[in-house]
Amino acid sequence: MKHFKYYYVILLLTMFLTGCKKNKEISVPASNNNNISEIDTKVAQLLSKMTLEEKIGQMNQYNGFWDVTGPTPKNGDAAKKYEHLRKGYVGSMLNVTGVENVRAVQKIAVEETRLGIPLIIGFDVIHGYKTLSPIPLAEAASWDLEAIKKSAEVAALEASAAGINWTFAPMVDISRDARWGRVMEGAGEDTYLGSKIAEARVKGFQGNNLSSPNTIVACAKHWAGYGFAESGKDYNTVDVGTSTLHNTIFPPFKASINAGVKTFMNSFNELNGIPATGNVWLQRDILKGKWGFDGFVVSDWGSMAEMINHGYARDKTHAAELSAVAGSDMDMESYAYISELANLVREGSVPEDLINDAVARILRVKFELGLFDDPYKYCDLKREKEITGNEEIHNAVLEVAKKSIVLLKNENDMLPLKKDGQNIAVIGALANDKTSPLGSWRIGADDGTAISVLEGLKQYKGNQITYAKGADLITGQATFPFELNVNNDNKNGFKEAINIAKKADKVIMVLGEHAFHSGEARSRANIGLPGVQQELLEAVYAVNKNIILVLNNGRPLAITWADAHIPAIVEAWHLGTQSGNAIAQVLYGDYNPSGKLPMTFPRSVGQVPIYYNYKNTGRPSANEPNSVFWSHYTDETNAPLYPFGHGLSYTTFTYSKLKTKVINNNQVEVTFTVKNTGKVKGKEVAQLYIRDWFASVTRPVKELKGFELVELTPNEEKQITLNLTDKELGFYDNDGEFILEPGKFTVFVGGSSHTELEKDFEI
Repeated sequence: MKHFKYYYVILLLTMFLTGCKKNKEISVPASNNNNISEIDTKVAQLLSKMTLEEKIGQMNQYNGFWDVTGPTPKNGDAAKKYEHLRKGYVGSMLNVTGVENVRAVQKIAVEETRLGIPLIIGFDVIHGYKTLSPIPLAEAASWDLEAIKKSAEVAALEASAAGINWTFAPMVDISRDARWGRVMEGAGEDTYLGSKIAEARVKGFQGNNLSSPNTIVACAKHWAGYGFAESGKDYNTVDVGTSTLHNTIFPPFKASINAGVKTFMNSFNELNGIPATGNVWLQRDILKGKWGFDGFVVSDWGSMAEMINHGYARDKTHAAELSAVAGSDMDMESYAYISELANLVREGSVPEDLINDAVARILRVKFELGLFDDPYKYCDLKREKEITGNEEIHNAVLEVAKKSIVLLKNENDMLPLKKDGQNIAVIGALANDKTSPLGSWRIGADDGTAISVLEGLKQYKGNQITYAKGADLITGQATFPFELNVNNDNKNGFKEAINIAKKADKVIMVLGEHAFHSGEARSRANIGLPGVQQELLEAVYAVNKNIILVLNNGRPLAITWADAHIPAIVEAWHLGTQSGNAIAQVLYGDYNPSGKLPMTFPRSVGQVPIYYNYKNTGRPSANEPNSVFWSHYTDETNAPLYPFGHGLSYTTFTYSKLKTKVINNNQVEVTFTVKNTGKVKGKEVAQLYIRDWFASVTRPVKELKGFELVELTPNEEKQITLNLTDKELGFYDNDGEFILEPGKFTVFVGGSSHTELEKDFEI
């Protein structure tokens, strides 16, 4: 039976309401079903005491609406929300942070309401709270699942110390379009890697015991298809086939459930003509039905009311009805449930059983957090002071920042830098920026708290460092959510930059995007270097070709000119609080870069969306010389600038001795050898891909199905064994059923998705 636990809760509730409603203390009838937990029983007890309005209140989430340390609101919308809080008509609040503030609102919920149900406090802890790790896309470039898990752990530690117990992360949307600003918030273009990272982040946030004060509830978002917005424009329509849904978009969400995620957030987009917030198939049939998800679903900000704009809901009343029936359990900032849902239940448009199911899910998470045992467990001022920004957290974010850096190009061994005797010119506004490196989605952090690249470099005393801004990247103040004013014409600083470059042995140019060039609502039609940076790069190159280009950005960039001219290019993303230290340690060789790209870099924006695991098509190549009748551009190659999985090291690696062994016709043991053929110790992400040549649903030309991070000393080699099971060899058909079909496969291994070492096998 679907949702068995919650049907049992509703059954208990019915018994209570018919036989025990007036009793203050309710004795719960014994159950012989071992699947029913103590928490389920407590949820049923509490539900039996709640009025319809109190139940709907648990489904209502408000943004922080007044200064809780100041006077209480006396009139207007804030006063109404405050009254709702005192009546128990608020189940969650978001953007209330700091122990003092959280304790204040929690005290109202617990001590002034009739039933004393505690609030769950939500916040966008995307890549840290006060102390920031790299943006999630950058962390994905580490391919280091333990480091990513640790990053989520320390984020949960610091956030929980500030009173927060629920994060709206991880974002597990797969996206192939670098124009979409929110690629910075996910794990990139690949479903296999994205699923592994989703699992790591959920486990990092939630830990092994959700009732521990060091952990917070995770939220898999956005359900579903948000990363496939047409044209890369945020909030845009999504139109994908069922094969893409089941094989590309859904698996990271399923991996999140397998990892124990307690909440989901639905997405802004429509799918198959129905907005996700009101989509019964997504939320009830797949998520809560077929997959058996027993947590709760929260809407994205205002998405219930936005169904009116979509042309799906007539008005807010209709939006509340559609959302509740579809399985959206909590309303974030649409005010649809709190104003409309009680009347809809009383008139019979929404069955109360659906309300009971939603509230049971929400209450269950609160019980699992231990909030009923101690509503103030996250409100310890001493703990907040001791944990916020402590050494353990800074060490963890520095470690993952170093692992996230990708060496894209290194001709003539430009890197690592010598540690003494050189005159180094550092150029670029981003080089001396202490805020932008924090990245987008940094709402808990303080501006100016990042270590800049210039600061990191100056910790190495042996070289002479000279700095020139060259040009401002933006004009005015960078604020969210307002548009950035990019400097498109002021080149007054070029002369100074050119002068110091002429005298330098090497030039480090730190260019790229401001943090607010990416993130929510930050889609870009042109994904080159913004403003006058390209002109600055070319002007400096004209006087000194010994340039190391350090990129700060939140998405893949089209940097074809730089690739053709600049000898060394380092992808350093937005690396968070310890950004400058991480970059300096890599540039000087104290840390050998090992990152690999989680998204393909295009040659030009016209190639986007571009991704490695494309379908072959019926005309993959020309049949005759000079033929035009094949899948290609007439003015650009099909090949990317840098492929998925690409990343160099200060050493080199070779792959050999690839063997396959078929076991029981549904498992394949793959062995190969990786050898360090360079002069220094280094780490390599050994990657395994497969191709299923013929299937009832066409398969991509390559699919990542395994990887291993290996560290080798010079001349050391290691045999790696990776197993392919039916889970890796099969796929989902268009009805969402997983199948494994016999036939011919090819396995590929190497250091990126562009590897030539391959071997065929059959199952």
